[in-house]
Amino acid sequence: MCRNIKTLFNFEPPATDEEIRASAIQYVRKLSGSTKPSKANEAAFEHAVDAITDITRDLIDALVTTAPAKDRDTEVAKARARAQKRFAVDSGRSKA
Repeated sequence: MCRNIKTLFNFEPPATDEEIRASAIQYVRKLSGSTKPSKANEAAFEHAVDAITDITRDLIDALVTTAPAKDRDTEVAKARARAQKRFAVDSGRSKA
């Protein structure tokens, strides 16, 4: 749905409140179609962000898994490698 929303479950160290709130903001932005709400919609936007932040924390705290926790640095390195491969420029091609 939104590329900026990151997986937050099953990481060591666990997701911080700031990470959860940042994901909630991205979610509300995506749904509303607005990166910054108008003054008229600001209260509704903030209320939604607060509610989604709370619900997301509840969800993450309630989820269980037998899989070992993922290491953040390792996952970042994997994502960078995927991006580099995905967006690599083919130096053999000419741009005519």
